[in-house]
Amino acid sequence: MGVKRKALLVAVVAVAAVVMGAGPGVGAGVGTAGVRGAVVPEADLAHHGHVSLWSEQLTVRFESENHGPSALADATVRLTFSVAVAAGQSLPANCLWGGDRMVLCRTGQLRAGGRSPETALDLKATGRPVEAVVQIDTAWNGGASDSNPENHRHRVLAPATGDPYAF
Repeated sequence: MGVKRKALLVAVVAVAAVVMGAGPGVGAGVGTAGVRGAVVPEADLAHHGHVSLWSEQLTVRFESENHGPSALADATVRLTFSVAVAAGQSLPANCLWGGDRMVLCRTGQLRAGGRSPETALDLKATGRPVEAVVQIDTAWNGGASDSNPENHRHRVLAPATGDPYAF
């Protein structure tokens, strides 16, 4: 893993830890600058795509979309796998390993009503699993509130049929 990717991973994990550690209602009374009463941006982030498994080939393709009303400077999508994946595999430039069964991908800037380019993960699972469960969710959204979390949290069961299972 290159130095830049390690630095990005440390930054993403640190931000995610701060956001997760703060608990529900983060920013409800305090804005991003720490000023009481500041307005927290609202963005409805959604992830859509498909998962397929054939033999040991695990494929995930997805796009992220911001339904608004505020733009997002960036967001991080977390993908967690129920099956072990072979070590040392390459990932797209916008993704990095968050553990042996986790990948974190940045969306880049998303304007209100905007969509990210497709991210494609082609991973090799260890062994020949008969199924895989992939969990997709938002690890970080820049501190925006999202009143519709159901469209960015998915759990997909993919039997080893090679068929794409949509989320």
